Amino acid sequence: MSTPLADHAAAHGPEAAGPLVVTEDEGLAEHVLRLCAAAGTEPRLIRGAPPTRGLWESAPLVLVGDDRAERCAGLPRRTGVLLLGLDLDDPGVWVRAVQLGAEHVLFLPDAEAWLLDRIADATEGIGTPALTVAVLGGRGGAGASTLACALAVTAARTGRRTILVDGDPLGGGLDVLLGGEAAGGLRWPDLAGSRGRVSGAELAKALPALKRLSSLSCLSWDRGDTLAVPPEAMRSVLAASRRRGGLVVVDVPRRLDPAAGQALEQSDTALLVVPAELRAVAAAGRVAAAVRMRLDDVRAVVRPLRPFGLLAHRIARGLRLELAGELEPEPGLAADVEQGVPPGIRTDGPLARFCETFLNEVLPPVPAVGGGVY
Repeated sequence: MSTPLADHAAAHGPEAAGPLVVTEDEGLAEHVLRLCAAAGTEPRLIRGAPPTRGLWESAPLVLVGDDRAERCAGLPRRTGVLLLGLDLDDPGVWVRAVQLGAEHVLFLPDAEAWLLDRIADATEGIGTPALTVAVLGGRGGAGASTLACALAVTAARTGRRTILVDGDPLGGGLDVLLGGEAAGGLRWPDLAGSRGRVSGAELAKALPALKRLSSLSCLSWDRGDTLAVPPEAMRSVLAASRRRGGLVVVDVPRRLDPAAGQALEQSDTALLVVPAELRAVAAAGRVAAAVRMRLDDVRAVVRPLRPFGLLAHRIARGLRLELAGELEPEPGLAADVEQGVPPGIRTDGPLARFCETFLNEVLPPVPAVGGGVY
């Protein structure tokens, strides 16, 4: 069950104290250890005598093999105790579960997926999930990738935990746009085989990060020939990212492949970037119709064309979308990108102002968590 994330976790140690496992059954112990490794945590395995009261009460989750159930029955009752059965045909397991005070009786491998989720929840904790914002262009070159980067940079500047996910394999790479293409860490080809539960904490640590924006991680593409990821991998990565809280920004291609559709289904809101010109609006109408099939909350971001161009409120009304606002041109943006300066890093620019206004509207205020300033 080795994966890039499990290997990363093994190399760097567990993010938090893992579950307590009490059994002398070697096969059961090996199975549970593999599940814990997949969740990015390391359990405390107890054989022989029952665990001490301190270990029993402090563990985030207790997994007791049926072979040790009777010896643990005298320990204090607590939540988060699961009994791992060894024999499906033994009705006495239910009696021992009651004596132990277990919440559930599980039999592996049938309950493997459910137990993996429970281990990850106990290890990471369950808090408020991240707000997930998908960003798309109404036509090619609309500036969706630039806005996605700017949203992530703006959130990270305020210290929010932020993960930027590049969902467009033909977009050139958001790591390049952020000036972090040389940063070490996992890219999409490393995670394309991800299935089931992924540790959000280990994912964030394994992704490339901007040195001067410590709360921002970016999942992008390498320079290889991988052109797609399975929707299951997108689902696993986004679910892990959301569990960490804060903000997740996904750059979604206009042509919705299965992975892009999965990204929209896991998003809370989508921003559709539309230049204020007739052909762009016509193209954006088709994109908006496809997005609305997967997500209800879709908003228009209009890039005005001065002194000509269509009016922003008319564009939004024609697309049957709420208007998120107008995004004025950013002076010097092209030169900044060529020099590795991330979009949105200039606090006095139109990009940063738009992102600050939008994020203040959709995100609750949070205290800083150690993010840096560029």
